[in-house]
Amino acid sequence: MPKNPTLKKVLLIGSGPIQIGQAAEFDYAGSQACKAVREEGIEVVLVNSNPATIQTDVETADRVYVEPLKAEIIAEIIKKEKPDGILSGMGGQTGLNLTAELYEMGALEGVQILGTPLDAIYHGEDRDLFKKLMLEIGEPVPKSFILTDIAQLEEAYNEVGLPAIIRPAYTLGGAGGGVANTKDELKKIVEHGLTKSRVHQVLIEESVKGWNEIEFEVMRDASDTCIIICSMENVDPMGVHTGESVVVAPIQTLTADEFGVMRRAAIKIIRALNVQGGCNIQMAFKDGDYRIIEVNPRVSRSSALASKATGYPIARVAAKIAIGLRLDEIDNSVTGCTPACFEPAVDYVVVKVARWPFDKFKTADRTLTTAMKSTGEVMAIGRTVEEGFKKALRSLDTDITPHTDISEIKMILSRPTDERFPTLFDAFRIGMTVDEVYALTQIEPFFLEKIKNIVQMENDLRSHPTDELVLSAKKFGFSNSEIHELTGWNIYRVESLVGLPTYKMVDTCSAEFPAKTPYYYSTWEDECELTVSDKKKVLILGSGAIRIGQGIEFDYCTVHAVQSLREEGVEVHIVNNNPETVSTDFDTSDRLYFEPMQLEDVVHILRKGDYDGVIVQFGGQNSVNLAIPIQEELKHFNLKTKVLGTAPDNMDVAEDRNRFSVLLEKDGIPSPANGSAYSEKEAYDIAAKIGYPVLVRPSYVLGGRAMELVHDELQLQTYIKEAVRVSNTHPVLIDRYLDNATELDVDAVCDGEQVLIGGVMEHIEEAGVHSGDSACVLPTQTLTPE
Repeated sequence: MPKNPTLKKVLLIGSGPIQIGQAAEFDYAGSQACKAVREEGIEVVLVNSNPATIQTDVETADRVYVEPLKAEIIAEIIKKEKPDGILSGMGGQTGLNLTAELYEMGALEGVQILGTPLDAIYHGEDRDLFKKLMLEIGEPVPKSFILTDIAQLEEAYNEVGLPAIIRPAYTLGGAGGGVANTKDELKKIVEHGLTKSRVHQVLIEESVKGWNEIEFEVMRDASDTCIIICSMENVDPMGVHTGESVVVAPIQTLTADEFGVMRRAAIKIIRALNVQGGCNIQMAFKDGDYRIIEVNPRVSRSSALASKATGYPIARVAAKIAIGLRLDEIDNSVTGCTPACFEPAVDYVVVKVARWPFDKFKTADRTLTTAMKSTGEVMAIGRTVEEGFKKALRSLDTDITPHTDISEIKMILSRPTDERFPTLFDAFRIGMTVDEVYALTQIEPFFLEKIKNIVQMENDLRSHPTDELVLSAKKFGFSNSEIHELTGWNIYRVESLVGLPTYKMVDTCSAEFPAKTPYYYSTWEDECELTVSDKKKVLILGSGAIRIGQGIEFDYCTVHAVQSLREEGVEVHIVNNNPETVSTDFDTSDRLYFEPMQLEDVVHILRKGDYDGVIVQFGGQNSVNLAIPIQEELKHFNLKTKVLGTAPDNMDVAEDRNRFSVLLEKDGIPSPANGSAYSEKEAYDIAAKIGYPVLVRPSYVLGGRAMELVHDELQLQTYIKEAVRVSNTHPVLIDRYLDNATELDVDAVCDGEQVLIGGVMEHIEEAGVHSGDSACVLPTQTLTPE
């Protein structure tokens, strides 16, 4: 079936600002969809309110509206543009909700709803309709009660009992939901859920807490062809939102018969919903029995993970289906020679771990429930589950506090928090058994055994390190620096023994067909699938997981850097580990490495790839922090690679407050009185000399992390210990706080001689509010021309 001939112009709704549960994955999905639709000669009109996205670039769509995502505003755009169809499934929950609202207010008259039909949206999002549909097709669902008024609470309690799962309809990332163990908790969560739901509806569901959670990413076209893109298994049991859970793909613990039953159920569900495009289906499983938990009739964060885990371009294919193409008419862009109706096959293990903002919000409740709290995630690829776990933990790039007290460990394990996954390793380090840990966590023993294997390898490396054991540790995902610490061996001895990693392809087809646009992951085997061209090559460091202070804007910078360099005929490679982003899309760069972005991992790629240059300045603070160490490693290994852009030493001048102050003084540029303290005593002396209040912060940190305004020595004493812990290799910076000052941001580009001022932004809040949090205006409004 060819594309729908009635479609000349399509409106695509974006997802708006980044928020918990809705991040860069929808920039990836929307950008891919725009490209896919325009390839078919159809005009695309995009509306989104987030300027820090690739999809709002003027090149992405034929027309871009940077407007608030409100139904009444989009209705006016529809009147003006007169699109033939609307594509809502690429804008997350925001896109679906707005499409439903536009239909209900009569704004979609004459406009086709493309891809997932409105009926499927209602059945997927309305808890009552979804439950009835599942029962009609004979699929088991947990016992439940739908309420629309808090007065129904007692009836719901009598019907369902406790514990219970609360799921509001039409919400994002489980917002407003949770797990209730008492009647008071039930009332509190339901009241909150009713306010969060667009239709004031909440599902109270029999708890399947402790069951295993299984996910299928499914694709269907209008001719009813269905394929399973990816099967995924949550390490955390039911009760933790899938966006928060550690996830492994493909499924590891089901038998072939069990997998077949659930696979057939997933296909039956997508057919019953009449979804045309991608769909995420979540199930609970225990002892051969299962329940259908939830369906997302749209592209989701799990879709982004499944797409990057398999190499299958889900958003691209879903967009093609939405405009009328069948799966067998769509090329798989990764292989370049197979149709999109081929189910992906993988010969590796993928692990996803979430990234939480609790380092910024220390007093927040860290308990993980059915409502999301994480800001982002990382993905790691290995040949074994052990290797995937180790690489994922390295990719998180966060401090992990070890625990040795058995009472503390048991307390952490018994309640899911952001600390639980790393604490599983601590449990085995102090000698707890798999049965003991399972009793506290209900985590599948298969995964606990894998973690125990890693801990046993640590013990063996400490007690009797041998060459053979070290080589085995590399296959478990241990870094050279970890082996050095565990064995006590000289780091150069370790490097000499293990050599460089081999790199394997992600190609959607387990190497059955050649890959046209492959991406790579490292492992420690004999055969390396990497090929090196003789073209000029540059490696760009991405920004890793989205976190407070380091968001989608760095992905935007990375993608634009790739585009600019490719225009100049340079072959551009990216290293990143964030599956949500446009930069990790299959066709953004000439080559993609899905790897941790620790110094060792980056240098391995540089040594293997014969690069002319490496760029660190588009990956945010974490990449910038690697500039000097990378330059030192390049000299150590005598590589031709240069750190391109701003010289590492100049970056250090900007980060080192002492050096920066000297530069300002030399050039006669005024600055607040300041100093750098390397000890507690020095900090007190500097603060006393400058005079309180003072602004204190560690150097080389991200998004104002640990920056505080302190008013006296007692506050400074409390702060200084935390600041030194955050950045123990760099001084604490202390500046005089400027009262009633106007803060300005000046963005400039320099080629070494000429400087171009891109813009001057004036903050509405006075100085003291971080520039990332302050409202601002462009151009300035209160400054004189002078």
